[in-house]
Amino acid sequence: MTDQLERDSMEVDVVIVGAGPSGLAAACRLMQQANDAEQELTVCVVEKGSEVGAHILSGAVFEPRALDELFPDWAERGAPLTTPAVRDELYLLKDADKAQKLPNALVPKTMHNTGDGSTRYVISAGNLCRWLAEQAEELGVEIFPGFAAQEAIIEDEVVQGIVVGDMGVGADGQPKDGYMPGMELRARYTLFAEGARGHIGKQLINRYQLDAGKDPQHYGIGLKELWDVPADQHEPGLVLHGSGWPLDKHTHGGWFLYHAENQQVVVGLIMDLAYQNPWISPFDEFQRMKHHPVLKPHLEGGSRVAYGARAIAKGGINCLPKMTFPGGLLIGCDAGTLNFAKIKGLHTAMKSGMVAAESVFEAIAQADEGDTGGAELTAFEQRWQASWAYKELEASASFGPAIHKYGTVGGGAFNFLDQLTGGKLPRVHDTTPDHARLKPAAECEKIEYPRPDGKISFDKASSVFMSNTNHEEDQPTHLRLTDPELPIRDNLPKYDEPAQRYCPAGVYEVVEGDDGKPQFRINFQNCVHCKTCDIKDPAQNITWVAPEGGGGPNYPNM
Repeated sequence: MTDQLERDSMEVDVVIVGAGPSGLAAACRLMQQANDAEQELTVCVVEKGSEVGAHILSGAVFEPRALDELFPDWAERGAPLTTPAVRDELYLLKDADKAQKLPNALVPKTMHNTGDGSTRYVISAGNLCRWLAEQAEELGVEIFPGFAAQEAIIEDEVVQGIVVGDMGVGADGQPKDGYMPGMELRARYTLFAEGARGHIGKQLINRYQLDAGKDPQHYGIGLKELWDVPADQHEPGLVLHGSGWPLDKHTHGGWFLYHAENQQVVVGLIMDLAYQNPWISPFDEFQRMKHHPVLKPHLEGGSRVAYGARAIAKGGINCLPKMTFPGGLLIGCDAGTLNFAKIKGLHTAMKSGMVAAESVFEAIAQADEGDTGGAELTAFEQRWQASWAYKELEASASFGPAIHKYGTVGGGAFNFLDQLTGGKLPRVHDTTPDHARLKPAAECEKIEYPRPDGKISFDKASSVFMSNTNHEEDQPTHLRLTDPELPIRDNLPKYDEPAQRYCPAGVYEVVEGDDGKPQFRINFQNCVHCKTCDIKDPAQNITWVAPEGGGGPNYPNM
């Protein structure tokens, strides 16, 4: 997978791709073991964002179980967990004005965030990762933000490390002034922690057939905003969840609204990417959702300070690929370890990274002198399946598929009974990929979304501005079309080209060309790296690859 360009090369023991919760937890656990054993170990983390946390987006109500194991003294170390969840409410929105608050007794136990003796926290996942990076560096890990892993080095079918993307390449593919070829980072073992739909992880799954015998992975798109609100309407630790309106009965998803620290509220929508109607715009569904009387009072009088979007891997254990291959591992959301029944993935991602670190360190510690690694870490699978994180996923195996099969209400009822019986109901599967769910536009109702008011709801352009997204314009597009003619030739007449609606950042447009004919335009500079296009395009014609390092959003406190 590497090209013929002569590159500088650096050798380390372990390379980790991605400074998210799984990658940083793995890095910390590796160095903890090395320091305890007084063994020299070199661990390097590469992160495509301009800084650690720049690309991290999550709700998030955080369950600190994995953190308790990794750093039992996290409070003394100053971890950014300062706002315990204190009140929990769940709503079913019936229409634009009406809602039903569900009694706790009817809420699936995985959805409870208070009242069970455990403390969970409303946090910024980005700030948690920034703090984890500090702990990792104190332990001796090297972290390189602004460097995008572009491809895996594979020799004799063994992953030997990664190639970092070139810097200073023009849109024509030719080097510009200041061109710097990316270097090779060679390692005994490489851990891929790129997040949902990681572009190298996707290639490895295909190459090593890691998803053989598994259901296809399922995804949702998560859209989130951060608001400053008046002090008199701020209740730190209040946690609200809901489903229903504005999504129709064939479109599944749910919303969240959390009162965080510093007079801030986070609000978001997670929408299933298995939706059928190509006229749907997840961004616009989110914007009109905020006008509901259950949500609007929490935002009125406040000001929006940040916006972002990110796909999540929500298929659960039915879709979890084999995570090992010769020379490395997939961890966290690169594999799909999120527990969608809890709407939580940080704790399971961290645990997968910690289990990976223990398997890697054991292999290195037991290796003969001169052993360069590359063996498949078969011990990982046994460790992983014995972990509490795996058991969590196993207990919730039917959660997402049941909602796909029976709808939000029917699927919710199934899952309530399944949890009540300890997972004794027959397991449900969904074997239809999300991109194959779209129906032709002519068979679906066209949706006319209300104009944003600029106070509660907003347009895509101003939202992308709030994400601090930036890419060097004179570089090759990182959104690649296998067939450049397909969007206009096939997708436009059949689906009215859904990319112009499913993208939450206005990247894709159908415009009139100089010849008066429609053209497909890609505004890659707007891309917030959500990966929705790579997932939802009905022809699977769009491939997302990492752009030049440092590009993309720069999220504060998200």
